[in-house]
Amino acid sequence: MRMVDIIIKKKEGLKLSKEEIEFFIKGITDGSIPDYQASSLLMAICLKGMDDEETLNLTLAMVASGESIDLSQIPKIKVDKHSTGGVGDKTTMILGPMVAALGVPVAKMSGRGLGHTGGTIDKLESIPGFNTELSQEEFIKIVQDIGLAVAGQTGNLVPADKKLYALRDVTGTVDSIPLISASIMSKKLAAGSDAIVLDVKVGSGAFMKTTEDARKLAKTMVKIGTGAKRKTVAVITDMDRPLGKAIGNALEVKEAIEVLSGHGPDDITEVCITLAAKMLELAGMGDFKKCTGLAERTIQDGSALKKFEQMIKAQNGNEKVVDNPDLLPSAKYTFEYKATSKGYITAIISDKLGVASMLLGAGRATKESTIDPGAGITLLKKPGDMVEKGEPVMILHANSQSLFEASVNELDKAVEISGEKPSETPLIIDIIQ
Repeated sequence: MRMVDIIIKKKEGLKLSKEEIEFFIKGITDGSIPDYQASSLLMAICLKGMDDEETLNLTLAMVASGESIDLSQIPKIKVDKHSTGGVGDKTTMILGPMVAALGVPVAKMSGRGLGHTGGTIDKLESIPGFNTELSQEEFIKIVQDIGLAVAGQTGNLVPADKKLYALRDVTGTVDSIPLISASIMSKKLAAGSDAIVLDVKVGSGAFMKTTEDARKLAKTMVKIGTGAKRKTVAVITDMDRPLGKAIGNALEVKEAIEVLSGHGPDDITEVCITLAAKMLELAGMGDFKKCTGLAERTIQDGSALKKFEQMIKAQNGNEKVVDNPDLLPSAKYTFEYKATSKGYITAIISDKLGVASMLLGAGRATKESTIDPGAGITLLKKPGDMVEKGEPVMILHANSQSLFEASVNELDKAVEISGEKPSETPLIIDIIQ
């Protein structure tokens, strides 16, 4: 088998066989296929696409390129969740405790962020002492003991994806639904859970900008999960507006505690209850309506907050932050960003808001960048709210006053104000299963 023949075949729009796909993934993993040939095939896939069978075979070959986590020592159905990202997306820190509080094990492998705010791991590491670098044995033991752990991805989990993503990033082949789906689902399948809930974001602050593209991605990933014999469901959620009021690592931990305490923002609470209900449904806890009630109860009775506290303690963090969020890192300086005119806020463009928070230190511009856990933005107003000229819209947090100017310049492009109140759009757009 020759790599050049596989490239030509896909360039002509023909279907690749399981053996050809496995040959490609094995070669990219062991280095026998050079980057220029791999890049050529990625571009052909980007332009010509892949059908459902090809995409499933690509995903399974990527899973087989490295280790998979064996969660069989943990009893019951294990449910995983993946979000395609977004501004202010702290759902894992809320969902995990809600679901685990009802006896459904959550063994979650999460990543770090590049751009915007940090990933779930960065957010949790803003809790003093919190350890995300767990061995497989430690990870499984914590889930066995308390039903919940969130750890960084192990070094040899889907190595093919690391190599392919690095190439896609520099060859303009990131925006391919088969390649995006295989990248996400290979890591989810290798993480070992029995069921997967996918939170597919759509809008200005998400990778998928249109509902049509989000639906295509969701359907492709659900088909992969089903083809791999995992219960899989996708929830398409709106990311044209930031989720919650906090953007930044310690700020988002604080807001997660507020939600789990029963007095967090309505939008993030609604999304988390919906996602938690789907996770519980896949775990066999009842129909969606019943599971929604169960999820709501974990907030009302304090069991979800208690579970979050248990996880922090089990992973060597200072669990006292649950009762005293002021123990979390905070920035030295704050700055009020004020409305430039009177009217209704018609939009706060999420991706520009994310860039503004990154410029304050809450995210990474490059892989080598250091995140400031206390930096970020607190929203005082959301789209649909009326503001007076000069009224504070948000508070910026940074450890250097010199960072505010560039962030404000970005926010001037993010906040839109007009005389007409914008129409409300639903947070939960669709459920694909």
